[in-house]
Amino acid sequence: MAQRVLVTGGAGYLGSVLVPALLDHGYAVTVLDNFAYAQTSLLECCARSSFRVLRGDARDRATVERGLKDADWIIPLAAVVGAPACQNDEIAARTINLDAVRLVLELRSPQQRVIFPTTNSGYGIGEPGKFCTEETPLRPISLYGTTKVEAERAVLDAGASLTFRLATVFGMSPRMRLDLLVNDFVYRAVTDRTVVVFEGHAKRNYIHVRDVARAFLHGLQNFDALQGEPYNVGLSDANLSKLELCAAIGKHVPKFVYLEAKVGEDPDKRDYIVSNEKIERTGFRPKYSLDSGIQELLRGYEILRRSQFSNVA
Repeated sequence: MAQRVLVTGGAGYLGSVLVPALLDHGYAVTVLDNFAYAQTSLLECCARSSFRVLRGDARDRATVERGLKDADWIIPLAAVVGAPACQNDEIAARTINLDAVRLVLELRSPQQRVIFPTTNSGYGIGEPGKFCTEETPLRPISLYGTTKVEAERAVLDAGASLTFRLATVFGMSPRMRLDLLVNDFVYRAVTDRTVVVFEGHAKRNYIHVRDVARAFLHGLQNFDALQGEPYNVGLSDANLSKLELCAAIGKHVPKFVYLEAKVGEDPDKRDYIVSNEKIERTGFRPKYSLDSGIQELLRGYEILRRSQFSNVA
């Protein structure tokens, strides 16, 4: 009998890639989602008898109890993602990013295992030239970073769990997001041919959305060896500043102009380089480079010419 995975927020940017991958690997999947963006990204999954949908709120006790009833695994993806979105609705940020995770931990049985995504923006401002490892103190600055770090602590303290500290994710998804940094800059390069960059020398790490899905599969398949620990998940050759990212995009977009100006600031204050050695030692290696992801986005943006694919207005 197939193992069943409950994925909260499974119709989002990451879930819309992860859920089909789980089904392809023989898992039965229940998605709990409120479909707040009227997304239809999982319609193709409906042909699978191993796929089930619970339309509802990840904060609702009765709905979560229904989802947990026959689950072997729980992947809580439901979240208000990103500092700007959290600033727009602080109550939702706290109740979804933290309280909903605590609810899952309260209601699950000891045999139900949790794999939870958090963010390496929890590292805040790094030290120049020093890699952030899983031992680096977490110093989140924004509400988003704080809620995700607190949720990670709760998940790891509860046991039978592991967490992935994700780099900035990029790439095409059936539920697309244009507000993620790489996705945003490539879109602007295509549509405007220009980007005005603030804090251009601030560095961060990046990872393709399909490699994030692969990391979750790696966690499911190697859980006994990995459990109880956090793992950075990113491209080890892509610790890049915003200006370096623009230069990488410029190789593929003729006449792309990028300028640096004091026009804003990152609410997460992200400026760090990240080591992904810990998860790499377990046998996981990303398959999708930043360069191939930029080319993928360029193909995708021949299709997408709308601005609705964002988490913030």
